[in-house]
Amino acid sequence: MVALAALALPLFVGCGGASSPDTPKETVIAMFGAMERDDKAALAHLLDLAELMRNTGRDYSLGSDSARVFTSPEQMLEDLTGEGLTKQRWFSMQRIVNESEVMGDNATVEVTFQDKVKGVAYLTKFGVHKVNDKWKIYSFKTEGMPSEDEVE
Repeated sequence: MVALAALALPLFVGCGGASSPDTPKETVIAMFGAMERDDKAALAHLLDLAELMRNTGRDYSLGSDSARVFTSPEQMLEDLTGEGLTKQRWFSMQRIVNESEVMGDNATVEVTFQDKVKGVAYLTKFGVHKVNDKWKIYSFKTEGMPSEDEVE
C-alpha cells in the first residue's frame, strides 16, 4: 500500500495537482514553460483544447486570415510543442507576460511578443477562464500579431 502511494504522488504532482497555477497570469506563464519542455500532458491541463479548436476564424500562430484547422487536440498540442509552427513562431520572439484582468471566472492576460531582430513588439490578450475551479486558456486572441505578409 505504501509503494502504491509513493507511485501516485509523482503522478499527482506531475499532472499539476500540487503546483497548479492559482491565477490567470501564472497559467499563461506555466503554459510557456510547458511549451519549452514539450510537455503535452501539462499543456492539456492548462488549455481548454475544445474551446481553442473552435477558433477557426483566424490562425493564432500566423495571424493570417485563413486559419489552420485542427481536427484533434493532439494536432494542437503538436503545434505548441517540438517543431510545431506556433512554438517556433512564438519562441523566435521574447515573450513578456504582462498584467491580467480578472472578471469573476473569466480573465484576460496581456502578452507581448518582442521581435528583437525587427525591433517590433506585438501585444495580444489571451483569454482564460475557470473550468472545474482551474484556470484554463481558451483563446490566443492575437489581433495584434502581424499577418504573414507583414512578417518578412
